[in-house]
Amino acid sequence: MARVEVTVSDEVMVLFDAAAAALGGRSARIRQLITQAAESAGPQTQTAARTIRTRATSVLLDAFDTARLDAEAAALQIPRSAWVAALVRRRVRHAPTFSRAEAPSLIEIYTELRRLSVSLNQILRAENTGAEQGQNARLDANALDDLRREIRVHMRALKKAFEGNLAYWEIAE
Repeated sequence: MARVEVTVSDEVMVLFDAAAAALGGRSARIRQLITQAAESAGPQTQTAARTIRTRATSVLLDAFDTARLDAEAAALQIPRSAWVAALVRRRVRHAPTFSRAEAPSLIEIYTELRRLSVSLNQILRAENTGAEQGQNARLDANALDDLRREIRVHMRALKKAFEGNLAYWEIAE
């Protein structure tokens, strides 16, 4: 059976308890609300709900560890639960997780690499078209070297971003 936990203010809980008292109490009323929401969901929502298989895991930490966790999550600008999930994904899947601050830089690098790829395809297409028509288009070697250098710069930046991210999640010994 699934378990649901929710945090609300004390004032809201007092009001909810008062309203739920006539309907069987807090737990009974919450079950009724969840059942009503589930039954009113359309077929698309029900299909999507069946395909998502997430599981919640509780972690009990003392005040010191919680404070450190909060500081780490805040530094990456992600919620505490996202930080813990990222740590697990790193250890289990060897997959990186980037912060909100890092994402725009990575998107910018990706965009630049995409732009360079398009430029390179256009250059090669022009060369091939010229060769098919018996023309010698002669690629500009300097332009190609510039393009290669720019691609290498962006690739190194991406590599450093991934290595830095993966190193962050490693256990310091």
